[in-house]
Amino acid sequence: MKRRDVIKSLSLLPIAGSVLPIQSLFPTPVDGNNLPFSPQNKPMPDLHRNSFVMDGHIHVMTRELLLKTDIGQRYPDGTVDLPRAKEGGVDAMFFSVYTPENYYPGRFETKNTFRVVNLALDQINKNNSMIELALTASDIERINKKGKIAAFLDLEGGFDLNGDINLLRALYRLGVRSLQLPAHNTSTAFIDACSDISYCGGVNDLGKKIITEMNSLGMVINIAHASNDAILQTAEASKHPVIYSHGGFYNIVQHPRCITDEAAKAVASKGGVIGVQFGSLFNNPKYWAWKNPHATTKTTVPKGTTPASIVPIATMETIEDVDRILALEVPLNFKGTIPDEYWMHIDQLAKVIDYGVNLVGEDHMALGSDFDGGPELPHEIKDISDFPQMTIAMQKLGYNDQRIKKILGLNWLRVIRQVTEGG
Repeated sequence: MKRRDVIKSLSLLPIAGSVLPIQSLFPTPVDGNNLPFSPQNKPMPDLHRNSFVMDGHIHVMTRELLLKTDIGQRYPDGTVDLPRAKEGGVDAMFFSVYTPENYYPGRFETKNTFRVVNLALDQINKNNSMIELALTASDIERINKKGKIAAFLDLEGGFDLNGDINLLRALYRLGVRSLQLPAHNTSTAFIDACSDISYCGGVNDLGKKIITEMNSLGMVINIAHASNDAILQTAEASKHPVIYSHGGFYNIVQHPRCITDEAAKAVASKGGVIGVQFGSLFNNPKYWAWKNPHATTKTTVPKGTTPASIVPIATMETIEDVDRILALEVPLNFKGTIPDEYWMHIDQLAKVIDYGVNLVGEDHMALGSDFDGGPELPHEIKDISDFPQMTIAMQKLGYNDQRIKKILGLNWLRVIRQVTEGG
């Protein structure tokens, strides 16, 4: 057994103070799949344990910022912390810091971005026994050999709604290696979001300069939340592969956040990767029909018109006021109830993955859970410790081991290597 596999298997040992016979850690295999169990009696196939597993979109630091918590400690709620990530066999993650729309009206987006990036670095350093910052694919592999999780720092939300390239360069120097171009669901001065007014006709000249700069720096370009035109134009303009870190397919659920077949093929044609998010809203047609949100018609304004998002709104709020309001929503998870007939099982999520494989090929599909970001998780997944359920679901599709390994993480690793190392 390789050193890495030995370290991974240690996460299955009982907690201190308990005395269990070794046989109890490995009960009779389930469904003939040779599934040993974690202390929480959760199955983990050998294939999952022996694969490189990377999640393309995990929310971190909003909770730590607003509630002064520590991601290294086990939380009684939410879906992500480092102990549970280890139990889920996760080797690496897009460690996604978030600047939500709450901070845009007062133009606090840049201040929030830099403080959550700084906090992420502090938290990674504080929990160095479990996690390390990775800047390249080689870093990820080196960190995994130590038995640690690799954190690939990713930004969701506006780093600067005006698109200041100097701020982009500063974030790179801090260790940010992946950045979502749209400001979440909001259009900016350089790119249109999927759920907002089209100001740029996709990506304007400033947006193309930002794409060129990210290519030059070696930053992964993330086009999740971008409009269809913006995705197509970004894929064309970038000399490196681009990623769609988390979402579903529009041909399955007609949600504006889901990627069209045309855009998915454009991403794949440049060697990029599409990450399937774990929520019902993007992946379960029955749930979408039940929710039946009122469709909104996208409005296009003349190119060059100032996006509403970058015009400061007069407010008495300070950034601390915004913090207090947002803290009431933390952890940022789905808190509603779903009738059983509309609650997605993991087999439906597997069908979405299979749709993508048939559309763009196994080299361009991956997983981007959106844990702690609000998805209505499938029946079989409570939190990140249940990540092995994804491997089980793909095994039930009849996928061979190599295909599953690509989707579990090797496709993310390939793109990161191409972008950060030119390999």
